[in-house]
Amino acid sequence: MSDLYTINKSPFEKNSLDSALKFSKAGTAVLLYEDAVYAAVKGTAVEEQIKAAMGDKKVYALGPDLAARGIAEDRVIDGVELVDYTGFVDLVEANDKVQAWV
Repeated sequence: MSDLYTINKSPFEKNSLDSALKFSKAGTAVLLYEDAVYAAVKGTAVEEQIKAAMGDKKVYALGPDLAARGIAEDRVIDGVELVDYTGFVDLVEANDKVQAWV
């Protein structure tokens, strides 16, 4: 059984990212969207946390939300996969359960 965890809050304002990663299991897909895309940026305080999570999870970021915040794709942590809205839908369809961490 595969899970998709969606996170929409900035890791610098709320602990949604911490909680989601704490309770996630190996194989969980994690999608960062809205202000959570800040967690996908190189050089931040959460970069090592994201890299560690990618050891057994797949981390995605919503490209249009990065663009809306003026974050260029080359600033995204290596290994974080960018998806568009169609990719978001594909992730929902590909996973058995979707858990929103707000």
